[in-house]
Amino acid sequence: MKTLIWIVLLVPSIAFSQIKPGQKDDVVKIHHLINHYAEARENQDTVLLKSILTEDVDQLVSSGEWRTGIREAVDGMLRSSTSNPGTRTLEVEKIRFLSDDIALVDCRYVIKNPSGESRNMWSSFTVVFKKRDWKIAAIRNMNPSGGN
Repeated sequence: MKTLIWIVLLVPSIAFSQIKPGQKDDVVKIHHLINHYAEARENQDTVLLKSILTEDVDQLVSSGEWRTGIREAVDGMLRSSTSNPGTRTLEVEKIRFLSDDIALVDCRYVIKNPSGESRNMWSSFTVVFKKRDWKIAAIRNMNPSGGN
């Protein structure tokens, strides 16, 4: 009976696992990419931002503003970091590979402002493998109203 329970619990987790053995290096690289994004936002580092975003990146922020293209995205990120000061933390919760060179990355996104209050959100990143590197092609920030 114990063997049957283990089979019932273990087989689905192995069969439906999102990360294949060959993708482990990519998972590490994607984690680094998200960390670089957070670092670039924190330090308002436009050189780093431009190196990790695709030229046609688009971003939907929690206010509903769309930013299309790298220039508009970077300018908007700088404005947002200035008008909403605080420490930004992105914690990768899940990576889902859609193909060998496209993945969705879901992150908890917390902005802790100088007074100590935290704004708890979610961010989803569409990342693509281009020219030997993972880059951010799209960002969706969400400010859930419940169940956070």
